[in-house]
Amino acid sequence: MEWTPPFFGVRLLTQCEWAILPACTRRRQSMKIRTIGLDLAKNVFQVHGVDERGAAVLRKQLKRDQVASFFARLEPCLIGIEACSGAHFWAAKLTASGHRVKMMAPQFVKPYVKTNKNDSLDAEAICEAVARPNMRFVPLKTAEQQSVLTLHTARESFVHARTAQANQIRGLLMEFGLIVPQGIRYVYARVPELIEDASNDLPGRFRLLIDRLLQHLKDLDRQVHELEKEIEQWHRSSEVSKRLETIPGIGPITASALVASAGDPSNFRNARQFAAWIGLVPHQNSSGGKTQLLGISKRGNVYLRTLLIHGGRTLVQLARTRADHAGTWLAKLVGRRHHNVAAVAMANKNARLAWALLSSGKAYERGHVRQVTT
Repeated sequence: MEWTPPFFGVRLLTQCEWAILPACTRRRQSMKIRTIGLDLAKNVFQVHGVDERGAAVLRKQLKRDQVASFFARLEPCLIGIEACSGAHFWAAKLTASGHRVKMMAPQFVKPYVKTNKNDSLDAEAICEAVARPNMRFVPLKTAEQQSVLTLHTARESFVHARTAQANQIRGLLMEFGLIVPQGIRYVYARVPELIEDASNDLPGRFRLLIDRLLQHLKDLDRQVHELEKEIEQWHRSSEVSKRLETIPGIGPITASALVASAGDPSNFRNARQFAAWIGLVPHQNSSGGKTQLLGISKRGNVYLRTLLIHGGRTLVQLARTRADHAGTWLAKLVGRRHHNVAAVAMANKNARLAWALLSSGKAYERGHVRQVTT
């Protein structure tokens, strides 16, 4: 029978070394690896594997170019990794090798670190956390979803840079006693007039600087609009995203972000868990049977929460000004609560509606009444 060298620690044993090992150690080495914790990094990866009894049978350090070939030789098993930079890439890579990969948020892994922090202990903690039956896992994203999210990430960074540039222009003009109201539209409308007005005694080099900053602001605005066109183009090609757009308060940007971020709706047990994942449910501080609900938790996806709340504010404005919205649920809520509270409540409702459409595959129906089966 051909000799297959087993793993022991961080290297392979020779046949002579294997023969002189104690029987208990040889039995442990012969056991199949069931669960692996993989600590990701840029160059050095740490692996911790356990058998079906939870006993450690593998501790190994790998270079980046060794990871794919190492796991390709292993029998399929459960691999846990932290949701960090490059996690989706390695999840897809290891899944293609036949393994089952689950990602976890780093804050859920931290309690399983025993003592001090190092790569070996981190891998052991990941291995322990991924085997917990009540652990929450991060949905795996496809390459298509990641590409759409990169458009959203780039757009958001340009929006922030555009706002910062507009505020810088307003602040510099304020140093010379020239006040421009808040809002980018006022910057576009009034700044050209101010730098062309000879009566305000602005230095020539300052006029040239403001004009340069204004051109930079226009370039950032152009980049934002171009990315929005690309996002909308993908949105029009996705049937699921177009179905989400039919929900009032959700446009192409929000719909495409929901589809790309949520992925498989079966990762969430119900609509409330989906809203909690976005951070649109109350934060609790309950004890001794006394329930205390605070503001929204603000956990999870900040970008999705921002988009949904912006959509909720638009609907709140319609409920306050349009007569055809006077008798709606939102209009009654606005009548008794602050408009910001109503906007967040509307965002929570839209998140639940989005999960319902994603999980059922149906289109949005205005005035839909749920049928209760007996």
